[in-house]
Formats: sequence, C-alpha cells, structure tokens
Amino acid sequence: MINTLLFKKILCYKIPFATSNRGAAMSARRTCLPVPALLSAASILAARLLVTGVLAAGLMAAPLQAVAAAKPAVQTETAAAGTAAQPAVQGERPGYGGNLVFGSIGEPSNLNPYISSDSASHEVADLLFVAPLRYNKNLELENWAAEDFTMSEDGKRIVIRLKKGIRWEDGKELTAEDLVFTIRLIADPKTGSPYAEDFMRIREVRSLDKYTVEVLYDAYYARAKVSFASAILPRHVLEGQDVRTGSFARNPIGAGPYRMLSWDSGSEVRLAASDTYFGGRPYIDTITYRIIPDMATMFMEFKAGRLDMMGLTPEQYLRQTKGPAWEERFRKYRYLSSAYTYLGFNMRHPFFADKKVRWAISKALDREELIKGALLGQGVPAFGPYKPGTAFYHPTLKAVAQDVEGAKRLLAEAGFADRDGDGIVEKDGKKLEFTILTNQGNQERILCAIIMQQQLAAVGIHVNVRTVEWAAFIREFVNKGAFDAVILGWTITPDPDLYQVWHSSSAVEGGLNFTWFKNAGLDKLLEQGRATRNEEERKAIYYGVQEILHAEQPYCFLYVPWSLPIVKNRIRGIEPAIAGIGWNMEKWWLADEGTRSTPQK
Repeated sequence: MINTLLFKKILCYKIPFATSNRGAAMSARRTCLPVPALLSAASILAARLLVTGVLAAGLMAAPLQAVAAAKPAVQTETAAAGTAAQPAVQGERPGYGGNLVFGSIGEPSNLNPYISSDSASHEVADLLFVAPLRYNKNLELENWAAEDFTMSEDGKRIVIRLKKGIRWEDGKELTAEDLVFTIRLIADPKTGSPYAEDFMRIREVRSLDKYTVEVLYDAYYARAKVSFASAILPRHVLEGQDVRTGSFARNPIGAGPYRMLSWDSGSEVRLAASDTYFGGRPYIDTITYRIIPDMATMFMEFKAGRLDMMGLTPEQYLRQTKGPAWEERFRKYRYLSSAYTYLGFNMRHPFFADKKVRWAISKALDREELIKGALLGQGVPAFGPYKPGTAFYHPTLKAVAQDVEGAKRLLAEAGFADRDGDGIVEKDGKKLEFTILTNQGNQERILCAIIMQQQLAAVGIHVNVRTVEWAAFIREFVNKGAFDAVILGWTITPDPDLYQVWHSSSAVEGGLNFTWFKNAGLDKLLEQGRATRNEEERKAIYYGVQEILHAEQPYCFLYVPWSLPIVKNRIRGIEPAIAGIGWNMEKWWLADEGTRSTPQK
C-alpha cells in the first residue's frame, strides 16, 4: 500500500486488501469488494478497491461530502505543471487500438475476487467483472450493472433490478440468478471467502423475475448498500466447481470491460477489450501487466519505453524524473494514498502477547525518520487505519512519538533485561529477537525494516529482516499466520467498517485478521458500527475503535504514503479526481491510435 495508485473498483473499494505497492499508477478504479486489501507496495494500480481498503457509501455509509471535501487535490507535474487533466491535441479524437503496459511487483494469486485478498489479483479482476453498483470519480455509489437499486426506509429490504442484455464473455446473458448464486456462494462457509461476512447478514435472497433480486435482512446493516459494489459471478460456469482451486482462478469468465487473454506465470497477464461489454467497448485493445519483482528493474523498463505507467518510488519521483526530456514525454501525479503501512505483530508469538512489549517497540520507532529515510519525506505519520482529513479520522489522537527511555522502561516492566551484556534484552533465558517479514522488491518497505532494525537495537531488541516474493508471501506466510511480524499495507476503503480485518471472528487461517488480535471491546464496537444508522453516532463508534487500536498497539501504524504515479503523455482521457486517476480507465485511449475510428479486433 505504499505507492499504490489506488484504483480499485474499489475493488471495488468496499473492502480493504493487502497492497504490494507495486509500481502502479492509478487510484481508485470502481468497485468490487468491500473490505481492505493487502497492498504489495509499488503497486501498479493498486488499491482500487480496494482497497485497498477498499469512506462512506450512499445511504448506508459515512458522509461522503465530508470525506470528499477533505481529500487533498491531485497534483500534476509536467512541462505544463498544474494542468488537471491529460490534454488532447487540437482536433484529436479518441481512437481504438493499442496495448497499455503496466509493471507489477506482484503476480496475482487468484482472479476470483472473493477468494483473493491481495491488490495484484484485484487490480486484474476489477477489469473482468461487473457489480450492481460502483464508485464514481467522487467516491459516490452509482448504478453499474443495476438499472435500479432501492432500499426500504428501515434498511431491511433491498430490490435490485439488473440491466437487460449484459453478456458474459461466453455469450450467456447475466441475470438475477447469477446475482443470487453469487450471494449464496460467498455466504457459504464451505467457500471460505474472507469477504463472506457481508452476505452472511442476509436472511433471504431470491429472484423476483429474470432481472430482479430481492434481499432481506433481519436488522439494519450499515454496509448493506456497499456490499453490492461487489462482483457478480457466472452461475453457469461456477456451479459445482471448486472456486478456490478450479480453473476459474486463472481463467475467469466475466462481463466487464476486459476479458482474459493469457497468463504466463512469472512473466505477464494480458487482457483484451470486450466487444460485448454493456458499457461500450474500451478504446484500448489490450492491457498487459508485466510482472517485474524489482522496482529498480521496473524503472529501467519504464525509461526504455517498455512500460506505459508505474508508481514511482520517492527517489525516482524527486531525483530521477526531472528535466525537459521527462517533462516532454511524461506526466507525474502526486496525492495522498488511500492506504497505510504498518508493522503487524503475530499475537500468538509469546513476546507480542504482552502489550508492554508492543508499546515498547512502538515507542522505540521514530516515524518521522522512517518517512525521511524510506520515503524521502513523501508520507505522513499514521496512528490508525483512516486517511488524514477524512470524516472518521480521530480528531485528537496522534502518531506515537519516539521515546527511547520510555521503551526501555516498558521492557524492564515486562521482565526483560540485558543480563549477559551482549546488547540484547532477555527474559527467562530467551532473547528478545524476532524477524520482520515483508515483500520482495519493495524497497521502501525493506528500507523501513532496516531503519526499524537499527532503532529497535537501541532499546535492546534484535531484529532480522527477511523478504519473500509477493504471491508466496501472502499464500505461505500471511494467510497462514506463519510470521513473527510483517510490514504490510492496507487500502483505506470508502466505508469506515473494519470488521473483516479486526473482528475476532476473522482471526482464522485465511482470514484478514491474520495477526490474531482479539479484543471483546473492539468486537462490540465493530458490531455496533454495522448496526448504527445515525452518522454522528457511527462516527463516535469508529473514534472508539481507533482509541482501542491505539491503546493496544496490535499494529505499529507507521505512515500514509503519497501516491506518485507517472504516465506516458500518449495516454489520453485521464481525469484526476477524488478517486485518483484510474477511475475511468476504460475511457482512456492512446494518442498514437487516435486516427482509428472503429474497434480493432
């Protein structure tokens, strides 16, 4: 979640997802899953969802006006610095054709958006599927596959009427049965989806006719509306298939603006424009995600002209992309990410079960130094899971300040002391030593880990640093809870709900609460937040959530980075907005294809 462009369909911006921060360049795409997502750090289009992340949503969420008003503007740098949108040459018109190439540190793990929780997977899946609703450029929910979406005054009944004529890529029509099937599939415990909770709240779902679905709840559910900014899956393809391991994971059939063309493991994923997409065929013929697990190599490929856009590291943004040649050929953007980076503790580790140890580590860290050293100042300190300036951001809490002596006192109170004079504190014969795990190729997170290693050594804690390739990192370590501590990122979603990341019920293998933090008071607030309709009351609840996370320090919240995407000037149609720059990607075109007036198959 670092440099990520946050594009998500949000992933649908509904849910948070982990970010690789891979090098992407967008921000907030449109919809697809409603919880945070793990960002791989230099993410290519990171966090569209969401995630992310994955803010408020219509009737059922927080005040979008307040969120929008607080969003910092997207800053643009080029020879014509300050221009808000990608300019078009006089007389130029959109044309069909061309191949748009992104660089990505992480490879997708599974293209079923209800199974994967990483940004690499969701960035691709967001282009393959449609949802009843999606977020627009102002992060307001709008109809997408839905012709009409109505909710009863008490919030217990929703009726969704789908648009007619939406086609799956195999030619079958998308109908109410597909939406009903999707809801039941994801709510089924056998599916094991980390996003099941939203649909488990539904008492009954049924089709009223070929295009109309009725959804009933026992009680008001604050996330009911945003739940339907989630992908619709094809019943005729998935019924009877193992959705976790079947062929759909690598070769999905969707109804979105793009379709799968090929996937060469370890090399690239290619998508082709859909001629049957109900929203109109995208201008750009193909999109290629090149898997380049190293940011330096990715930047070399970008300079050589073999990539069209990427998310820059702070050093690349500040020092390596200046001058007339860059200004003539490229356009840079800068805006505060809808994502945060953190050091997460495995609560099943005996050291981290002690709150005093967690607080000692947090106090030993100098977040300003981390931002200066790892981000060259391109970030702001974090104290919790919300974006600065937004509606649910706590008004008085502050990031934990470095206090080396205070950290030493807490370790002493926890029974740790350097009894053999080797500079490492110990307790009951066990030295306070652990390994920080993060994803390979993410130099910002690696630098962050190295700086923390030095800062923690000053209070007698010995830290090892290990990096793992993104897909293996998520699959073998994060999902299984097989780590001491991790540096990762979450997208910050439009809805403030944090249930799937922090509720005790999500502390299971494959769940999003992979640090296994459990707190009854936090659980109660998270449940209340989902059942509360009054916006001010809901805000107070999520202030309380932040206060508990601050008091318990299950994460050391580190920083919210600036997104630093760069794009070639040949890309036209970019319209910077609250949602970032990737929200309308299906409407982009390439300037060297502008003379074409008909779709090129």
